[in-house]
Amino acid sequence: DPHGRFSIDPQFGIIRTKTQLDHETQSAVVLTVQSQLGNSPVYSSTQVNISVIDINDNPPVFLAHSDRVTISHTQPPGTAVYIAHAEDKDSGLNGAIKYSIASKQSNAFSIDPSLGVVNLTRAVFADKQQEYTLHIAAEDSGIPPLTSSLMLDSLAVKIVILDINDNSPSFMSSPLSYVMEDVEVGFLVHRIIAKDPDEGRSGEVTYHILSGNENKAFVLDKITGLLTTAQLLDREIQSCYNLTVTALDDGSPALSATQVLTIVVLDVNDETPIFLKQFYETAVRENQDPGEFVLKVEAVDRDAGLNSLLRYEILPGTGYEKFKMNPDSGELVTTASLDRETQEFFSIKGNSCRDLGSPSRSSTAQLHLTVLDENDHNPMLAKTQYQISVREDLEEGSAILDLFASDKDDGPNGEVMYSLIDDTFGAFAIDSVTGSIVTTKALDRETKSQYTFRAVASDCSTHLPRSTTVMMILIQDVNDNVPKFEQSYYKASVWEGQSPKTDIIQVFATDLDSGLNGETEYSILSGNENATFLIDSARGILATNTVLDHENTSSYREMASSHCLVLLASDRGTPSLNSTATVLITVLDVNDNPPVFSSPEYHIHVKESIPVNSHITEVSANDCDAGTNAEITYAIISGNDRGHFHLDGKTGSVDLMKMLDYEDTMKFTLIIQAT
Repeated sequence: DPHGRFSIDPQFGIIRTKTQLDHETQSAVVLTVQSQLGNSPVYSSTQVNISVIDINDNPPVFLAHSDRVTISHTQPPGTAVYIAHAEDKDSGLNGAIKYSIASKQSNAFSIDPSLGVVNLTRAVFADKQQEYTLHIAAEDSGIPPLTSSLMLDSLAVKIVILDINDNSPSFMSSPLSYVMEDVEVGFLVHRIIAKDPDEGRSGEVTYHILSGNENKAFVLDKITGLLTTAQLLDREIQSCYNLTVTALDDGSPALSATQVLTIVVLDVNDETPIFLKQFYETAVRENQDPGEFVLKVEAVDRDAGLNSLLRYEILPGTGYEKFKMNPDSGELVTTASLDRETQEFFSIKGNSCRDLGSPSRSSTAQLHLTVLDENDHNPMLAKTQYQISVREDLEEGSAILDLFASDKDDGPNGEVMYSLIDDTFGAFAIDSVTGSIVTTKALDRETKSQYTFRAVASDCSTHLPRSTTVMMILIQDVNDNVPKFEQSYYKASVWEGQSPKTDIIQVFATDLDSGLNGETEYSILSGNENATFLIDSARGILATNTVLDHENTSSYREMASSHCLVLLASDRGTPSLNSTATVLITVLDVNDNPPVFSSPEYHIHVKESIPVNSHITEVSANDCDAGTNAEITYAIISGNDRGHFHLDGKTGSVDLMKMLDYEDTMKFTLIIQAT
């Protein structure tokens, strides 16, 4: 008993209440009672269970005095629309609550007395009344029963009958609208109207664009349904908009309807025709008949209708009169035969002159036409004859002339091929592409000084004539040949004692070169230290320059006199070439010298007893002449009258032929003659 609600008589054990008990606060009490005998430590205890019996002292109480509920006017009878709830702190029958409708404004509702469920008893669809107020009372089952006060403790429930959103909006406005593409921003394009037969908010409609306005070209007022432009329109970018528009009511749940609004953007002639190409290039063959198809130009105009219908023409310019354009199709054809060699390129301005809009718009494109070549010209060489001089010492492969032929045609038709015909003796060739004539071997003027052949220029045509020219190649001399003497060794003779300028011999040297290179000059290179001889430089005649003396040039009396000259033959080329020859000149002897004894007197001593045939002595004479002029014979012309001595006429040997006698003759004087 922590709250001290009970007391006990300590002597008699009588338990009494000290305060008012409340079943609703504590419906059961368990007291522990202890007994003790005197001051004895021994005691005992027991439990006393006290039940507080309920009395009906609490009326039912609603937690709230009022409430509000909404229901649809289409709810069928028997539909529970509300549950009333009250609490009673009592228990048992004292706390068992019964519900009732204390005040009724209509017989449309009933209440379950046990559960407090308010049900419809009939349909309220036709009722003009939109709300009902029910006063619900609660009564317990105690004795006597306690009831919630009608005015203060009852529950006032306001039941509002709502219109159900059972109608969707329906569009009344047209699903098609037209607008010019040049309208300003904010221009009213269309008004969308939708009706909803529901009442209240269920009939209030708002408008929205669901799709088709991705580029935000339009803005829709959701209340008024006015559709206006939010951007400048361009039919050429988008000519039609399909806006999916929804009309949404404000019911719960909301109902909606959709409409595809087609907005057609009407064309304004605001687009200039544009050629598919700003620069057209094509080619057409020359020499074709008029009417030859050239090309077709095409322009597009993003406008519509007459604004997009185009007319083509060509503008005046150089050569434009040779062409004609179809104004409708844009096809260009020739009006005359074209000649590439006269005019190869045409630049024409093709004009999409106008569309049929008002005002008209136009644009231009450039046409570049190339006339294709036909092989209607043959190659032409600059000359019909060439005379070329070349040095004979050109190296093999040297170019002597770059032949050029012009062909008015173009491409392969104008590619000239060069060739040589006639016999070039293998000395020349021509590059078939460049026309360069080159030597193919070493040239030798001395072998062949002139070549004549023909060069040909031709193109790829098989029926056009070729162009030819005569090539006359003159080989210029180069000093490449040495003058050569007819003999490398000459012999000549001359009598001594001849007067100066006596011709001795004429030598010849030949030079295969021409001009100065072949002109030979003669000179004495060596052996003429004393200027004994001279030579005619032009004719090669060798002559004496002084009186020759055979004896002055003879080394030995028994040998003939001779001179050995080295002659030089030089040409007049640059540099000069030369060769030599040896001339042996013999000076022929004339008997102009008598023999001369080696001593004018000979003194010989012999004994008288010398035997007969003994060699006594030998005389010797020399003769400066030569040959037979120098062959000496000896003879005793006096002093040998008795014949004591014999003289050998050839050797000059003197022998004893008779015995000598000193007493007879002690001395002999012999006169000996050398002849």
